[in-house]
Amino acid sequence: MSEPHIQDKVAKRSLDDPEGFWTAQADQLQWHKKPDRALQRTTKTLKSGVTHDHWTWFPGGEISTTYNCVDRHVLSGNGDTVAIYWDSPVTGLKEKYTYKQLLEEVEALAGVLREEGVKKGDVVLIYMPMIPAALFAMLAISRLGAIHAVVFGGFSPASLAQRMEASRPKAVMTASCGIEGAKGPMGYKKLLEEAIQKSTFKPLKVVIWQREQLRWEPVVKEAGQRNWQRLVKSAKNRGLKAAAVPVKSSDGLYIIYTSGTTGLPKGVVREAGGHAVGLNLSIKYMFGVHGPGDVMFTASDIGWVVGHSYIVYAPLLAGATTVLFEGKPVGTPDASTFWRIIEEYKVTTMFTAPTALRAIRREDGDNDYFEQIYGNRGGLRTLRALFLAGERSEPSIVQMYQKLLGKHCAGGAVVIDNWWSSESGSPISGIALSAAAGDNFNSKHRHQPLAIKPGSAGKAAPGFDVRIVDDEGNELEPGSMGNIVMALPLAPTAFTTLWEDEERFYRGYLKRFNGKWIDTGDAGMIDEEGYISIMSRSDDIINVAAHRFSTGAIEQAVTSHPDIAEAAVVGIPDSLKGHLPFAFITLSTHHHPHPAVPDDKLFKEVQQLVRQQIGAIAGLGGMIQGKGMIPKTRSGKTLRRVLRELIENATHGEFEKEVQVPTTIEDPEAIEVARAKIREYFRLKGSNIHKATEARAKL
Repeated sequence: MSEPHIQDKVAKRSLDDPEGFWTAQADQLQWHKKPDRALQRTTKTLKSGVTHDHWTWFPGGEISTTYNCVDRHVLSGNGDTVAIYWDSPVTGLKEKYTYKQLLEEVEALAGVLREEGVKKGDVVLIYMPMIPAALFAMLAISRLGAIHAVVFGGFSPASLAQRMEASRPKAVMTASCGIEGAKGPMGYKKLLEEAIQKSTFKPLKVVIWQREQLRWEPVVKEAGQRNWQRLVKSAKNRGLKAAAVPVKSSDGLYIIYTSGTTGLPKGVVREAGGHAVGLNLSIKYMFGVHGPGDVMFTASDIGWVVGHSYIVYAPLLAGATTVLFEGKPVGTPDASTFWRIIEEYKVTTMFTAPTALRAIRREDGDNDYFEQIYGNRGGLRTLRALFLAGERSEPSIVQMYQKLLGKHCAGGAVVIDNWWSSESGSPISGIALSAAAGDNFNSKHRHQPLAIKPGSAGKAAPGFDVRIVDDEGNELEPGSMGNIVMALPLAPTAFTTLWEDEERFYRGYLKRFNGKWIDTGDAGMIDEEGYISIMSRSDDIINVAAHRFSTGAIEQAVTSHPDIAEAAVVGIPDSLKGHLPFAFITLSTHHHPHPAVPDDKLFKEVQQLVRQQIGAIAGLGGMIQGKGMIPKTRSGKTLRRVLRELIENATHGEFEKEVQVPTTIEDPEAIEVARAKIREYFRLKGSNIHKATEARAKL
């Protein structure tokens, strides 16, 4: 029998000996007070009388995350290393900050916030665009031992008011405007003032970063409004600085609200101790980012958990350089933007969503920018890995970029899909670039990583015990499709509760399986070797004639067609089979015409692929072709539920019926584009859609 791969050995040890494993990881950070131990298991009794297992990481410890992200590196002699590159194609501006300069900004801003009344344990809400001041705010709040709650800049007043009422912030830190792609500046003044008016809880202070593109005028002192730059300038002139305030390991570092499609958003709480230890391991172990000389470009937003973890905290914990990007994958100015960033800042690790790569593929179907310009002149040679998360990565896109990386990037460069959530705080699974970091923390040795299996999200990360169970919670055999769950305790970066709502934590994550498993809400499988495949959300499973199919598997088959850049599959009601899979597709060549009903040749080819890869029973009931009709959240998740609602309404002739649209939608216009395409499809196919779809399914 061959020797297990080091990633397998590290993951096993983290579960077999969590005390020893995580104590060794905790020793890599600076503690104001060392923890008594790594893991403490307890139980909690809810008001309803229910008792469930609970756990906490590094009890007795006291830590400052900001100290570990900033001060520690300056004190160790790395103050001149660049901490942040800011690149803003939407404004044409660029800035950089060394760790020494970052410390100066954060010390002063923390001093300002302290004078404005913010203290340990207070919540401060951040409503900011992708500018350096947003990172200063996160680190300054943490420096005071306070808790930040970042809300995506530009969210509606109603959504913002919800989060204000839930978190009750002492202050709000904001900017005069955000800039959405090529749309120009969007003022935050009206949005924020309306949110405060709607909210039953009123923050005492609003600290405003004035941007030249659109200023916040007037700044009303009587309403608690303050000019950010003026306050910081005064603090620096007076030599005002705030030292790092340690908090207990179990104290909250931040709250992040999940973008649920129904009901009130859930406030995921990140504990300070587990977050710092777990991220400090993950950035080295999973992403191969060890410190000075490593440059990480995470093309996300600080409003999402990916931005919290891998734009801000993890690269800074490692002492590496992070690229903060204010732009879009296409349109700012074109589909070459990501490749320019890699070349200009010598990026070694990139992290983005599959949605971004699909957008690039739509605009540059032949990869001319990647190959002919940046690749041919050697501008991408520093890139060691391209990580993907946020949506399932179809094999076709993984294979395409793997081929490109192999040709134009660093030797052995890989495309790695990983899976995680707001609740987990770091990847639950993936392929580790430097698994040796879990064995010998100071090792920068990069073993040959595990083999990549396109379509799989890799193997479980340290501390995450992932299982597949049926609807009754019974474990299934390898290769079986089922509910993806995790055993307790979760890894240190993961949540242990929701903000001031333990009952909802139990109902939402533990109750379904009687407290035995954490329910992830995802469906998929684990193969014989331990590779995890995330096929869809549990509620995206389609029942076709008593057979369960995941939308992800069908989408994978559809997008294996070379002309299709993107697909979203939902179920359409069918009188005979219950439901049939129905596909919305976008072609890979942006200049191609987009009639609602694709030609019969294309449909037959796609149908053949679905039958070959899934089975005849999964044959498509129909297909709509178009551009700009697949709605997504700002974090890149496809809103299949919205498409499903539109198509179900259409089967009843209710084309104009309102659908439930989450506030996190990237482009609300996509709903109307989809509605028009569906109406056109049904008009062309006749009123009896069942006959049309079944006839085509027999092709």
